[in-house]
Amino acid sequence: MKIEWKIYRAYLISMAFFAVIFLQYNYYVSLLAVFWLITLFFWNKKELQKQNIEWTQYIETLSLNMDYSTKQAITNLPIPLCMCKVDGVITWYNKKFSDIAMKKGLLGTNINKIFEQIDLSDVALTGERETTFLDVDSHKYRIVYYVVKTSKKDSGMVMLYFIDETKYEDLAQEYQNTKTGIILIQVDSFDEVLDNVEDSNRPVLEATVEQKLKVWAENYGATIVKINKDHYFVLVDEQNLQAMEDNKFSILDEIRSIDVGNTLPVTLSLGISGRADTISQTHDIASSALDMALGRGGDQCVIKRNDRFTFYGGKSKAIEKKTRVKARMISYALKDLIHASDRVLIMGHTYPDLDALGAALGTFGICRILGKTANIVLENSNTSIDILYEKIKQDDSMGTVFVNHERAKRICQNQDRVLVVVVDTHKPMLTEYPDLIHLCDRVVLIDHHRRGVEFIDDAVLVYHETYASSASEMVTEVIQYIADKPKLRTLEAEALLAGIMLDTKNFSFKTGVRTFEAAAFLRKCGADTVEVKSFFQGDVDSYMRIAEIVKNAKIIDGRIAISYCDERLSDSKLIAAKVADELLNIKGVISSFVITKNDSDVIQISARSFGKMNVQIIMEKLGGGGHMDTAATQLQDVTLEEAMDRLEDSVMEYLNEEENTK
Repeated sequence: MKIEWKIYRAYLISMAFFAVIFLQYNYYVSLLAVFWLITLFFWNKKELQKQNIEWTQYIETLSLNMDYSTKQAITNLPIPLCMCKVDGVITWYNKKFSDIAMKKGLLGTNINKIFEQIDLSDVALTGERETTFLDVDSHKYRIVYYVVKTSKKDSGMVMLYFIDETKYEDLAQEYQNTKTGIILIQVDSFDEVLDNVEDSNRPVLEATVEQKLKVWAENYGATIVKINKDHYFVLVDEQNLQAMEDNKFSILDEIRSIDVGNTLPVTLSLGISGRADTISQTHDIASSALDMALGRGGDQCVIKRNDRFTFYGGKSKAIEKKTRVKARMISYALKDLIHASDRVLIMGHTYPDLDALGAALGTFGICRILGKTANIVLENSNTSIDILYEKIKQDDSMGTVFVNHERAKRICQNQDRVLVVVVDTHKPMLTEYPDLIHLCDRVVLIDHHRRGVEFIDDAVLVYHETYASSASEMVTEVIQYIADKPKLRTLEAEALLAGIMLDTKNFSFKTGVRTFEAAAFLRKCGADTVEVKSFFQGDVDSYMRIAEIVKNAKIIDGRIAISYCDERLSDSKLIAAKVADELLNIKGVISSFVITKNDSDVIQISARSFGKMNVQIIMEKLGGGGHMDTAATQLQDVTLEEAMDRLEDSVMEYLNEEENTK
């Protein structure tokens, strides 16, 4: 319209110009032209007004048609829609929304009362699109929020789009369910089990194990392949793997119940992986999970998904190996590593006990026998090792045994070939000086604790045996193969014997034939049992505290003793361990738990059992670990009462799980 008016205006100006020219030559012609010009002007003006009216009517009609069409389209949109105020009050909705809400007359109702999962407070504040997922009547909806503001002052309205993604979710679930999982199975210490069975029953035992595994796998639609007499390979889809997990891998109990005259129980270790991207990754993860199961003592299943481990089983004690082949091979490898090093640094776990110090001093003796300079990394002593620690420092023949963290760091920085030997722990963060592991490129690990999730993975040599009573026992066996006639100093032998006595509770726990053989070797090296006994002495105040904590004990479930001390104790770990041992002397008690608090207000829990309860599993629920019959944990930023509640909850959860598996 603007272009047409410009053309018309130019035309009128031209006519007026010619009329003025005609006025100079012919008056009548000029009047006629002016008349025609005026007539044309008013006629065109009238036409323009008419067109404007028609155009306005057209726009209004079009707008009305569009509003009506939009309203109809939104109302009849095949997805649920809802408009709410920022406080959640519904102001408008379509029929599809009322269908999924299964209600009518929803105007003025807060949407949170219909769907509790929907919260508009954050949406209103950010003013941005958000997404929520909602399950309604077997349908899965993705809710998209959009804030519509009508003015700057107005807080606006929130439009909710309910997008049905049931088909996509079902398809994704089906894809996950059909992913291939791998189970690697190993019969624990099968050679030792077969050695304790009559010759005529050995084929029966092997066939029984194989048959039970085959039936179990077929029941879940899995394919099982026997690799050799004690190794099996299983392929199973994720859905059936989940069914196995829901049943808590009952095959563990089935195999354990086999009795064909075998004096040792038959147990399995299972390493499982699922939901990995490739078959190769799945196999690698299953292999690491199997290593974890074996490192925890066997008789259990370990599942690894998304870097998270889940454990089932673990009811049996590890079977002692009769052969010392591994100990001999470890000693040869360790000898080569020490010879190839300029310096050896040895450390145990933080707040070391007699086993950690004994194993460290035994390793120090190995280095001395091989003619290599070695040091034990220890920042401070503690009440559990004070007597032995002072005796080592006062022995002039020992030389400089201990170095602090700073000195150890300088040694690593100034020398190229430094070997670090970690004893009595496999968790990097629980070592005396965790940074030392990263400062040196060669680490040796010697430990007997059941494996946890954290592990020193980059060690060049790993000697990890859960059947061993102690790290001191393991080091003692290695010493016997270091040289033809290894000569230990008396104090070194006594320290090792003290470590064995500590972890076996004077040869009453986890004591096998090889434990007594190690003790006998140490006696031959000059270890005095009376002198060793003196390492365990405590003062009068400690015994008074122990008596008070024993008095606080309460018995739950008729067989579990739990006690506590609400005072800060500088030697809280030692006191808790002694009380836990003492509580096992109560008739009918099969396990004990003691809660103490150190000078830093850190809660410490010591757990003991006769093996009928796996206290390691209970402590793992609280972030700790240990052995089946000896375990512990630490809790930070919690009160004593909160720690007690969490402990009792973990114990009851364990008991319920045990009851459900019967």
